[in-house]
Amino acid sequence: MKRIIIAVFGICCAVTLSAQPARSRVTQNNAQSNTQPATTTAQPATTTTTRPATTTTTRTTTTTTRPTTSQPSGVTRQTTTARTTQTKPSVSRASIMFPTAVEVPADVAWRRDIYRELDLTKDANAPLYYPVEPQEGRVNLFTLLFQLLNTGKIPAYTYDTSGLENFNASNRMHFKDMLERYEIPFEVNGNNIKVEPVDVPSNEVLSYFVKESSYYDQHTATYHSRVVALCPVMHRAGSFVDFNSPSMSADVQKSPLFWVKMEDIEPYLSQNMVMTSNYNNAATMSMADFFDTNKYKGEIYMTTNMQGKSLAQMVNEAQAAAAQSSSEGEGNNSFSLGEDSGEGNLDPDFSSDFPTDFSAGFPSEGDSKKALQREQSRIEKEIKDFEEHIWSTPVDSAELARKDSIAAATSKKTKKVSTRTTARKTTEKAEKSSKKENAPSSGGSAPRVSVRRERH
Repeated sequence: MKRIIIAVFGICCAVTLSAQPARSRVTQNNAQSNTQPATTTAQPATTTTTRPATTTTTRTTTTTTRPTTSQPSGVTRQTTTARTTQTKPSVSRASIMFPTAVEVPADVAWRRDIYRELDLTKDANAPLYYPVEPQEGRVNLFTLLFQLLNTGKIPAYTYDTSGLENFNASNRMHFKDMLERYEIPFEVNGNNIKVEPVDVPSNEVLSYFVKESSYYDQHTATYHSRVVALCPVMHRAGSFVDFNSPSMSADVQKSPLFWVKMEDIEPYLSQNMVMTSNYNNAATMSMADFFDTNKYKGEIYMTTNMQGKSLAQMVNEAQAAAAQSSSEGEGNNSFSLGEDSGEGNLDPDFSSDFPTDFSAGFPSEGDSKKALQREQSRIEKEIKDFEEHIWSTPVDSAELARKDSIAAATSKKTKKVSTRTTARKTTEKAEKSSKKENAPSSGGSAPRVSVRRERH
């Protein structure tokens, strides 16, 4: 009986001890959840660590916590760590597949920036205009730029009144603003802008402004002439229509749309092929190669200069100054604008293109056009002469000295042979003359007798 009572008592004690750790664990979790936001007392806390419920042995560990500053209840302390996130420029698939974009180095030894106007009605620039509407996956240059801008793949920059490109982020153009400014129909569907293919004004873009940089890179000893930026120009007829004019309109307004960098669009130009020959329709090349090989033709309308003036402004100012000087009688039609005067870089004798007597004090339109053409030709010649000077054969002083020594030796030898020949001829002539003088005369003298001595 005693054994039974002892066994029952032991079982009860075991059950009691096994239930106590679970109860202490629940109490500890409740205490932690109530005191987690803030610690209000600095009294020692007792932390009880228990093993899994399968064991019946408990261990009690007493730890002392340091006092902390009390905070009002309901206030949660948050630690904020400042992180600087730098947005990397997005890399398009086209730039990876066609890594052809090359930026003009900033530390070149010589560089000349000029601005040309490409007339798409001319045959040389026709590959940039046709086809006007997409045909079999082929599009013209403006349609390609329009699609890239609509999808946000390339940036565009506003064309300001100075005519110079400005690639700052503050001057970046929004595609929707351009559509509203030039009254191009579009539909907005959420964040997407939809323009019907028939509403793309590719037929009205009849010219381009192109910035071309000719430079010599001393690091690679190479000369390049590369397009840096381009700007499509829209030719839109005004309200007045002249039916006698071949173009059916005498009021055509040119509107430069935007500037784009060639390095941004060149990967996409490499994928678009254009036809380059009317005779051989199989002769094609990419638009990027068309610009890289300078297949386009355009007239210079501005150069990068310290005054920031266009070519027409500089020519007109020079003509006006020449006209005033001629009317006042202070000059003899020798006005010039050159680098020495510090007022421009015009041809010193280009004032001879306009007459000395101006009826209204200003040159006529024909004279201004002629002077502008002369200035354009002068700039073209300057660039061409610089390129030819780079590739001209340098003078080798050692080779030149060797050739001079050979020529001198040959001349000396020839002179020596000539002297010997002259001396020999002189000697022969003297001998003949002496024989002639010593010869006997034919009359009066006795014949000479020769005696031969005989041997015995």
